[in-house]
Amino acid sequence: MNSFTYANPTVIQFGKGQIASIADLITPDHTVLLVYGGGSIKHNGIYEQVTEALSKHAWTEFSGVEPNPSVETLDQAVALARKKKATFILAVGGGSVIDGCKYIAAAACYDGDGWDIPSGRHIVTEALPIGAVLTIPATGSESNGGSVISRAATHEKCVFRSPIVFPKFAVLDPDVMKSLPERQLTNGLADAFVHVCEQYITYPCGGMVQDGYSEALLRTLSTLASQFADRDSETWQANLMWAANQALNGLIGVGMPRDFATHMIGHELTAMFGIDHARTLAVVQPALLRAQMENKKDKLEQMGRNVFNLPEQVAEGTELAERTVQAIEAMYHSLDIPTRLRDHGVTDPAFIDTILVQLERHGFAKLGEREAITLDVSRRILTDAM
Repeated sequence: MNSFTYANPTVIQFGKGQIASIADLITPDHTVLLVYGGGSIKHNGIYEQVTEALSKHAWTEFSGVEPNPSVETLDQAVALARKKKATFILAVGGGSVIDGCKYIAAAACYDGDGWDIPSGRHIVTEALPIGAVLTIPATGSESNGGSVISRAATHEKCVFRSPIVFPKFAVLDPDVMKSLPERQLTNGLADAFVHVCEQYITYPCGGMVQDGYSEALLRTLSTLASQFADRDSETWQANLMWAANQALNGLIGVGMPRDFATHMIGHELTAMFGIDHARTLAVVQPALLRAQMENKKDKLEQMGRNVFNLPEQVAEGTELAERTVQAIEAMYHSLDIPTRLRDHGVTDPAFIDTILVQLERHGFAKLGEREAITLDVSRRILTDAM
């Protein structure tokens, strides 16, 4: 296990009725920009709870942040934040809204082209403070410093990270999940599962705490998948919301090798085809694990034993690592999540060259914990994922 420094400044307010705590978490001297997505919060009671909590604050709102938030939309919110002299950004939504608010908070304090931030041409040194009310458990963005922003004009999707854009607080009320459609729940579960895998399925590094916690999260998410029929229960919803948060708050990856290649390749597929983010991960991950089987065999076998309770040997002789990949695929299929591009209507491999150009352009010519996923390997992964 390598040396590390770990700090997570986000205050978590978990449980029913916690949206009201916003009134005290944001001091009255702040001018708040409330940011949300398509408007569903106005039909499920969340908007009313938030605005009631802001009744003693000066605030204005910006709506319309789309899934895979685009810089074109977010720059409108930046302009509004400046016009209204906002001093606090409140994100009410899922990962897309929260990611978008991290961009808004940073871009509002930057005089240059905002796209410089996700494209890596500007390192964030200043940002407005952010708070989050989570409505869709999935990305963990409510308590980390990462953000994924798209540019529709060029079909790009880029990541930026900064400790400066960690939310000051995050309200996690599982009750908000009651109105979510099944697709958003399954997507959230899959996204969280891959987040854990990317910090766990690398190579043994002696991190007994990190491995044990990762396995607990993976077992939890696998159990939630098997109990999807109980998704309306308070227990199911609370455990998904907490597991998704813990999957990417930075704790399980400290001091450990990590491999976010599934996400980097998946981002390019979303940017090109508009496929749901989580569903691109379910397409890429099995092909990537098989392409990197030699590098990841030890951890895949560990996962097979400790997460899926797979036996060491079976009559047909299929190796444990491969059976672990099959178990991952079976979990996705049980949630009606496809694991092949053809299931999303992508059947012509001509797109692969464009994806590889974008990966290289974004600095991802070598990916993985050993930088073994070269562009040639990425080509093989995409071909096998067809």
